[in-house]
Parts: sequence; C-alpha cells; structure tokens
Amino acid sequence: MLPAEVIRTKRDGGALDAAQIGAFVRGLVDGSWSDAQSAALAMAIVWRGMDRHETTALTDAMTHSGEVLDWRAAGFADRPVLDKHSTGGVGDKVSLMLAPIVAACGGLVPMISGRGLGHSGGTLDKLEALPGYRVDPDRATLHRALREAGCAIIGAGPTLAPADKRLYALRDVTATVESLPLIVASILSKKRAAGLDALVMDVKFGSGAFMVEHAQAAALAEALVDVATAAGLPTRALLSDMNQVLGHHAGNALEVAEALAFLKGERQEPRLLALTLDLCAGLLHAGGLAATVAAARDRATAALAEGRAAERFARMVAALGGPADVLATGFGLPMAPVQRPVPAPADGHIAAWDVRSLGLAVVALGGGRIKPGDRIDPRVGLANVKALAAPVARGEALAWVHAADESSAAAASAAVLAACTLVPGIAPAALQTQGRGVIHT
Repeated sequence: MLPAEVIRTKRDGGALDAAQIGAFVRGLVDGSWSDAQSAALAMAIVWRGMDRHETTALTDAMTHSGEVLDWRAAGFADRPVLDKHSTGGVGDKVSLMLAPIVAACGGLVPMISGRGLGHSGGTLDKLEALPGYRVDPDRATLHRALREAGCAIIGAGPTLAPADKRLYALRDVTATVESLPLIVASILSKKRAAGLDALVMDVKFGSGAFMVEHAQAAALAEALVDVATAAGLPTRALLSDMNQVLGHHAGNALEVAEALAFLKGERQEPRLLALTLDLCAGLLHAGGLAATVAAARDRATAALAEGRAAERFARMVAALGGPADVLATGFGLPMAPVQRPVPAPADGHIAAWDVRSLGLAVVALGGGRIKPGDRIDPRVGLANVKALAAPVARGEALAWVHAADESSAAAASAAVLAACTLVPGIAPAALQTQGRGVIHT
C-alpha cells in the first residue's frame, strides 16, 4: 500500500479497492501520507472520478476514522437528532437560522459545520465573528448547550472524522474542491459520525456553486441520497439556485448580522426565507415531527414568527461562550473601517452576476483563506448586493464593500464591477423570477 502506487492506480484510471482507500484514510490520520501525496490523490480523483463503490468505501472509512457519536447514550433519547448541510455558496447563512428553528420545533440539532472552502464561506468562520463563541467546546459544554437551546453549531473536533478535517484543508488550497466523490465523502463522513436520525441537503447549482450546471448538482444530490441511505442515514436533498448572492450580504460578521435581523423578523430576503423554510420543513417531516411537509413548514414558520427560534439562537450563543445579549442591537459585531459603495456605471438592470467572483472578492478582502492557517478578518465582505433583475440608476450602489483598508476596498470594487452584467432597460419577466424557487428532489 505504498502511497505512490495508490496514487498511480487512480491517476491511470483504475478503481481503488477498500484496502487502498483504507490505507489512504489511515495515512491522513496518522501522517504516514504527506500533504503532497494526499493532494496528489485528491487531484487524481478530481480528474478520474470514483464509482459508487469507491465513494461509499471512502465515506465509510472517513466516518470511522474517529469517534461515532451516540446521543441516546449521552441522555438525549427524547428527540430526533437532525441536521442540514449545504454544498456551499456565497452569502449562504441558512444554517444560522435553520438550527434554532428546528430546535424550537422539537428537534435536537448538533450541527457539525465547516470552514470556508474555496470561494464559499464557512459557517464556523461566520460564528467566530461573535466575540467569545467557541466552535470547539468540550463535551460537557456541548451537552449543556444542547439541553438549554436544543441546537449547537460547532466544528467536527479532533475525534470526529479526523481524516476529513485534514483532507478538507488540503482541498481548499489545491483546487480539488469540485469533485463529486470527495464532496460526498466529506459531507457524509461528518454527518454519519455525528449520529444523526435524518439529514436534509441543500445542493446548489449556478455561477456561485461548486457544481455550476444543474445536471451536475442533480447528480451530486442523487449520490448523496444514495450513499447516505445505503449507510442507514435517511436523507433528502433539495436543489437551489446560486446565480446570485443568497440574502443581502456575503462576509462573516455581515452574514451574522443578517441572520440576527432575519431571526428577529426585521429583514427577511424572500429567497433566503423560502429556502430556509423549505429545508426546515423537509427535515422536520423526515424526523417525524410533523405528519406532512406542509404541516412542517407551518410549524417552522410559526417558530420563526413567534420569536422562539431567535430565543433558541440566543441561548446557543450564550451557552457556547458568545455574547449573552446577542439579540440586542449593537452588542459588538466587528465592523470594517472602510465602507464604500460600488456605483453603477449606467442605468439599466442586473442581467447576471458572476457569483464565484464575488466570493473570491470576499476571500481577497481577508474574509477567506488563501492557504491553510490564514487568519480570517471577520469584518470584511460585500453588503447589500443587488439581486438579479434589480433596476439600477447610474451612480446607485450595486453593493457596498466593507474592507480593512482603501487599497483592498478599491480592488474589491473593481471585482464587483467586473462580476456584474448590467443591461439597459427593464429586466424581462423570466429573469425577474430566476432563482426565487427551490427545486425539490
């Protein structure tokens, strides 16, 4: 099982057997595979792919590379253990709202989340914009948060799917993110190790998604459902559009601020609201907390409207070391010192966004990582990004850049302009409805 021979097999288009895959996963954990070797195999998988047997074997090996949680043994036998995962996008802060909504409806949500990957923001990076919030609590703190709030959004920790933790960091900086089998194994290994009763997946397509084409996203959704179901984890998937920023903001502290306004009912962008409620409904129904999907959506809507979800979020944040007054205005989210509009160069409407470029602009501002270990600047990002089909007047802001300094603000402004396709006149009806719905699978 020499690493070079395993890499050679996949490089040349061969299928890896369970023993070869097991050797790779063990090497990720014990360090017997170097970063270079691990990245080389990841690149070979990107180019050559994996069949369903290989993908299942990789998922299983990564799941059992560390601890597999048992919530019933830990004293949480009274509620279904539920979770959601997104394949990544720009401005996707759904987890921040979904976890407390589902908890308010009776689910237990120990949400194992990740950091930014490529141009896509990470839920853990967002939450760390909250002063004191711990994404790596000890077991006693985690259990206390779950008892008090019903939800806890945390990192995988060193004992949960440790093989994925190392491979995830390597993929982020070696252009090996966009691989169906690697995405499936990464997501499902963490979710299976988390001891879930049901899972709902938000699989994105479009210019800001890792799977740009609808057919690619549909194939990923099918693979996720098939591999998870075969492993005994009931899973549903929804396809959602990522041809524009989800919500209004992209950037860590900015997205937390938007999530707080959403939970408090102050500002709820329609696409973000629809997607959040659809995912909640699918998860509550799958977990047996509602007889129908429609009834589940009604329950989720009520939990949000009545403020019960906001209360759960506040309890979770306080229990995990964050501000006790997170729902109060101006409690202390960091703010960028430079905030400037990106003026539209002409009248017209927004015909298209290159959303991936917007995500990369956030990374370049310091809101993501260029190499492993880079520090995140939680203050930076893009605020109030105009939606597709939005009419704009010359000089009106297409978005607001939040930056650490003037030079990075200027570069981000140029990137936003380059990413925007502005067309004269009023947007056609077809463009006005693009991306507003969720396609159920």
